[in-house]
Amino acid sequence: MKKFSLFILSLLFCTGYMSGADWNVYVARYKQDKACAISYTFDDGLAEHYTLVAPQLEKRGFRGTFWICGSNINKDNRNITDTTRMTWPQLKEMSDKGHEISNHGWAHKNFARFPIEEIKEDILKNDSAIFANTGVMPRTFCYPNNNKKAEGRRIAVQNRVGTRTHQRSIGSKSTLQDLEKWMNTLIETNDWGVGMTHGLTYGYDAFRNPQRLWDHWDQVKVRENEIWVGTFREVASYIREREETKLDVVNKKNTLLITPELKLDQKLFVEPLTMVITGKDIKKVTVKQGKRKLPVQVTGDKVLFDFDPYGDVIKVTLKSRK
Repeated sequence: MKKFSLFILSLLFCTGYMSGADWNVYVARYKQDKACAISYTFDDGLAEHYTLVAPQLEKRGFRGTFWICGSNINKDNRNITDTTRMTWPQLKEMSDKGHEISNHGWAHKNFARFPIEEIKEDILKNDSAIFANTGVMPRTFCYPNNNKKAEGRRIAVQNRVGTRTHQRSIGSKSTLQDLEKWMNTLIETNDWGVGMTHGLTYGYDAFRNPQRLWDHWDQVKVRENEIWVGTFREVASYIREREETKLDVVNKKNTLLITPELKLDQKLFVEPLTMVITGKDIKKVTVKQGKRKLPVQVTGDKVLFDFDPYGDVIKVTLKSRK
């Protein structure tokens, strides 16, 4: 019997899921236990990403990921060499507002057409430029021309949370009905959708009339209780952390002691995770991680709270209506 009990405890530790007579404990698939996630990504640093896209995202409380090529970015408003591109101060402003400014290669070099040393220099140079101008080191990468040649990919993934390996075009060929179907499918399948486009009114795959995209975002906003709109870095980091986090759960009547363990690089993977506890007739819940009291959301028989997967033991005190 003792060996069997040790086996069960070991199983619970490995899976991060605890099932007992009263409570079930696990890490939510997505932030705040949303049904799916969507990241909206925009390539090449076009000027209208600043004038049109970012304000429309912010209007709805969303943030996007903007993959830029540093060689095309204008120094500032007084030094415009390409009127179709943003300036570094504009990118800094967007970054300060929570948008992700990340790496699309300094000069958009196709991995299949250049020596690996040139590709490496191109990637690192863009990292340095983005960090110097925004104060935030890019931790994701978007492959120029969508070429993922294995040798170049091994360099691109270094010191990254993730790279864009799958995406769905949301540009010129998409209708509002197509985008609605995509949204509904993501909700039904609990998937992560990565939307990708370049221009809005000009450039590759442009919408021509961006109202279609604004209307789509209105549809997403209506269902934001089911959809997490996060930057590419946020969602990629959350998913990897969720997959790697182990929970050791000790159930003492109406008190749960939950010890999280995560061995990823804390400088790269920085997203808090959402814990879910389910049980019957929940009346009152208090949660502390170490000495810090955590905000808690109770809906019906479900408890949600965000926690630090690298942090101290979590103490959950639950009271039921019984």
